[in-house]
Amino acid sequence: MSKLKYLSGFGSEFSSEDPRCPNSLPEGQNSPQKCPYGLYAEQLSGSAFTAPRAENVRTWLYRIRPSVGHRPFKRLENVNVTHDWSETEPDPNQLHWNPFDLPKTQVGIDFVRGINTICGAGDPRCKHGLAIHVYSCNVSMENRAFYNSDGDFLIVPQSGDLEITTEFGKMVVKSNEICVLQQGMRFRVAISQPSRGYILEVFGRHFALPDLGPIGANGLANPRDFLTPVAKYEDLEGNYEIVAKYQGKLFVCEQDHSPFDVVAWHGNYVPYKYDLEKFMVINSVSFDHCDPSIFTVLTCQSETRGTAIADFVIFPPRWSVQEHTFRPPYYHRNCMSEFMGLIRGEYEAKRGGLAPGGATLHSIMTAHGPDKECFGAGSEGRLEPQRVAEGTQAFMFESCLGLALTKWGAETCQKLNPDYYKCWQGLKKNFTGPVKL
Repeated sequence: MSKLKYLSGFGSEFSSEDPRCPNSLPEGQNSPQKCPYGLYAEQLSGSAFTAPRAENVRTWLYRIRPSVGHRPFKRLENVNVTHDWSETEPDPNQLHWNPFDLPKTQVGIDFVRGINTICGAGDPRCKHGLAIHVYSCNVSMENRAFYNSDGDFLIVPQSGDLEITTEFGKMVVKSNEICVLQQGMRFRVAISQPSRGYILEVFGRHFALPDLGPIGANGLANPRDFLTPVAKYEDLEGNYEIVAKYQGKLFVCEQDHSPFDVVAWHGNYVPYKYDLEKFMVINSVSFDHCDPSIFTVLTCQSETRGTAIADFVIFPPRWSVQEHTFRPPYYHRNCMSEFMGLIRGEYEAKRGGLAPGGATLHSIMTAHGPDKECFGAGSEGRLEPQRVAEGTQAFMFESCLGLALTKWGAETCQKLNPDYYKCWQGLKKNFTGPVKL
């Protein structure tokens, strides 16, 4: 397909119309008695009508048919999406998953069927919590659209590009890019080769850029680098399925036309994508190891100030120059849950221990940190300027909530590594005291 165009900016007020129908946006009002080209006006609200202006998000869609024109929903069976956090017993161990499988070539699995829930916490009915999924698919979605009533999807492709058609237009999301499809937005995923990746889902709140504080006005993920698709409608008739994620379960209905029939739109509630290579890294240039919060791309804050329901954090290529400092990540016990994945390369704290397409989970107050080899290299290596994580992109979903494993994540996927704990067993005693008086 031809190179796609995008609108740039995070949290901006946008407007877009398909050039095939010029002047399709109504002038001076949102819902005229008769819309241009005989379109229907439909508002998609991402916040309560009465939310403060700074938090109020909505978009007006001008479409060929309204979204309401579908037949009743029925349960979609044989899927591995769940928010039943009581399926397994709590497990405080350090957990490591080998790379998740791509579908077998003789079985066609699209994006919807390829979603598998690993862990999570909270309840979308109460609009509080999150879920972590992986997806693995080998065919495109055909005559099917998907939307999430429970919350926002942050999608991290690990292998294979995603061509995502939305009501707002099309976007291509490649490995080492991310996209966010916010609550209620209908989309379709097409692929040209088998694809695998990770999904962070948050309930009831939306992702935002982290505050910069003393960093100042610029740095980390800059708003101008977030891209939103431009209007491009389909006027197609036929049998289409609409799959809804609702209260942790999937439902499907049918309608007689494409749901991607939006000719024009305007508002500040939009899907968007971001290239992780554009992240402006902040780090120490003197001594000590900064907390990983300096690598936060997006955050979804809880009601407790400075505490996230979910942070999306990356560990990009960068220079390490600290003096008289143990430069790898320090040993840590955390009041947050840390789920890590790897897009490409080798994670610097566990070379060979975390493979692309795999994952780890270090739960609340579960100790973790560098393995034996990494500790030795960090303790004895020359402290000269060096590139860290070259050719690598690791990331972390961090949450203040305690995450429970699903049965699929604990058993069905058969990817949990029972020997993960052994990477720390060789850490020897280096104590040189006490001093003789």
